[in-house]
Amino acid sequence: MAESPQPVESERPWAELHERIEASDAAGAAEVLADLSLEDQRLAMSHLPPDEQALLMESLLAGEAAEILENLPEAQAADILEDMPSGAAADIVEELPGSVSADVLREMQDRESEAVLAEIDDREEAEKLRTRAEYPWDTAGGLMRTSLASFSEKATVGDVLHELGENAEHYADMDVQYVYVTSASGVLRGVLRLRDLVLTKRNCPVTEVMISDPVSVGVADDFDSLRSTFEEKGYIGLPVVDENGLLAGVVTRQEVREATAEHQTEDYLRSSGILGGEELRSMPMLARCGRRLAWLGPNIVLNLVAASVIAMYEDTLQAVIALAVFLPIVSDMSGCSGNQAVAVSIRELTLGLIRPTEFLRIVWKEGILGIVNGFVLGCLLGAIAGFWKGNVYLGLVIGGALFLNTILSVLLGGMVPLLLKRFKVDPALASGPILTTCTDMCGFFLVLNLASTVLSKLG
Repeated sequence: MAESPQPVESERPWAELHERIEASDAAGAAEVLADLSLEDQRLAMSHLPPDEQALLMESLLAGEAAEILENLPEAQAADILEDMPSGAAADIVEELPGSVSADVLREMQDRESEAVLAEIDDREEAEKLRTRAEYPWDTAGGLMRTSLASFSEKATVGDVLHELGENAEHYADMDVQYVYVTSASGVLRGVLRLRDLVLTKRNCPVTEVMISDPVSVGVADDFDSLRSTFEEKGYIGLPVVDENGLLAGVVTRQEVREATAEHQTEDYLRSSGILGGEELRSMPMLARCGRRLAWLGPNIVLNLVAASVIAMYEDTLQAVIALAVFLPIVSDMSGCSGNQAVAVSIRELTLGLIRPTEFLRIVWKEGILGIVNGFVLGCLLGAIAGFWKGNVYLGLVIGGALFLNTILSVLLGGMVPLLLKRFKVDPALASGPILTTCTDMCGFFLVLNLASTVLSKLG
């Protein structure tokens, strides 16, 4: 039996695609794209100009285009659909899995997403997508699957098994773990385990073997609530109900795990100064510039505040120029210590191990750690400074400043995330700039102020 052809690997998978599109060879471009591996498809699409991305997707069958877009980040897929005619975009959206299509629509501009939804022929499906896209992505409504196995409370075990058997392929695609029982109006009544179905007489009503009043989550339940529920219990999945108790979908443990990874990625981006969500280099340049400047602009002001301390002690710095060598070392080492404390506080807040009001716990735990680490680091840097210039007072100034600033930085690093959380500000976004400004300013002040007190000994 002949082996199926393997996907083509290329160092520049976008080059031939670009040539075919420029030559208006849509069929050839589609053929090249189909021969690429999933990884090279992502790479190729990211290197094509936006207009060529849209043209390529329009040249493919809706199902083929959906497979490509499903493999791309939602933000990039949304940008491509926005550049396409709404009718063609709607055909692709209809071919995407429900969870993916809702995520992509959520990423699109409101006007464009509404235009796409208006082109979907199945109005009931369009309304479902609109409703789902309105939920924040990390709530139960945003994460749930709407494809599930549900049956009327009037059904028998035989009815359920017959339906599952006759439509095995359909239910296999849903990865059915539980069967849900609803009232005539769609209100969740119970859950059936597959084991109970198989080992029960066929004429038995499902109401006699179902688990009544099962654990469920609401469509508006947030990510923290979902994660806690799945951590406390060993559920594979949980039914999702709306405000009227109607069964809306099911959220699985795997989807919550994926959302956890997404949250960690977002936290990393925000802590690195990337605001407004995901940024990809395929996005419009002006939008990327705006997102970055929103972070960098305020940092200019914060750095000027820290630098003003140096200006206050200009005479001291000129008298002992060696201090300039150690100023950035003291501030940087203290900042590193503070960032460690920030990371631990954010992690404990995320896991629910600490409340935003537990400042005394931070002072106690971080204070002792700061004294120990500050003493060790201060002795090391102070000894290097004193040995380098042969001046014990210089060593005492540098070592003492690092010792004190390390204590201050770990206390600030531990408490700032709690304070921000208490005022409903994202700790991952604001902790870094606040800590950096404070540690720089205090580090400069301590070094220069201590040097001023023993200036005659440093000459």
